[in-house]
Amino acid sequence: MKFRSLIFLNAILVASAIALVSFLLRLELAEIIVIFVSAAIISFVIFYILMERYVYSKIKIIYKLIHNLKLGKDIKETLAEHVSSDPIGDVQKEVREWARDKKKEIDALKSQEKYRREFLSNISHEFKTPLFAIQGYIDALQDGLIEEDTNLANKFLDKATNNLDRLSYLIKDIDEISKLESGELSINFQQFDLSILIHEVIESLELKAQKHKIKLHFNDKPKIQSMVNADREKVRQVLANLLSNSIKYGKENGETEITLFELHDQVLIEISDDGIGIDEENLPRIFERFYRTEKSRARDIGGSGLGLSIVKHILEAHQQTISVQSKEGIGSTFSFTLGKKR
Repeated sequence: MKFRSLIFLNAILVASAIALVSFLLRLELAEIIVIFVSAAIISFVIFYILMERYVYSKIKIIYKLIHNLKLGKDIKETLAEHVSSDPIGDVQKEVREWARDKKKEIDALKSQEKYRREFLSNISHEFKTPLFAIQGYIDALQDGLIEEDTNLANKFLDKATNNLDRLSYLIKDIDEISKLESGELSINFQQFDLSILIHEVIESLELKAQKHKIKLHFNDKPKIQSMVNADREKVRQVLANLLSNSIKYGKENGETEITLFELHDQVLIEISDDGIGIDEENLPRIFERFYRTEKSRARDIGGSGLGLSIVKHILEAHQQTISVQSKEGIGSTFSFTLGKKR
């Protein structure tokens, strides 16, 4: 036991010092041996009592408290069965682990605080932009614009309506993502043909794609098993969000391709475009709520900024994953999985 070994070593050192003094005083060898043995025994007993009373027992209490806290138990509870024969070494180990865990918690809290500030800043920006625009149009109309220029007044009313729609979509998306995060929004699993749904989504976005001069192409391989077990409307929302993004961030006369791959018990869906791409610095954060790259802000791209976050939450509710690969100036590929028909 390290505790007793330490006391024994100290006792030997003290006894050796006393024996050396006896030797210098020219005592007989037998007397020196007796003095040495007696001093060692007395020193051992004294050190043991002092260490046990003032050090060792206190360290055992500290170790118990640390162990209790790590197990989430009340401080008053005793855990004698968990105290090892080397509490000093255990305390050192426990304190190091505790310090490491606390550092991780502090770093996580700092990260969450930074994220909270960014979130509040982003949501403030998203609400203020349409609100200020609506206020400006209404002020202009109240100043007599309707009587002066009817055509311009109608244009202002249309723009105010568009900004109101933007606010409505924003509130709807915030409500939906809150329900997804809290688990309030249920997933209605059903079996359906994913290929048919993809064709429906492409058809619904055809006019938007033509306006941006983007070609949507579905690489529909006949041998691929496209029957999946998922919430059809939620998957439609995922596809619509990802395809809409590929159109928004696509280049003129560009192309977006949807491809299916059959895995063991899943179907992998890839949506690839040749648009502006995402730089490496922004890739880890694109699924955060309201997060936008500086480039997307510069292009004044619409939307609530919640699309990818909603996509991620919908797929997680299906117990599936989504990933992204992108190269700035070359394009992006979003990949997600769905469970096959059972």
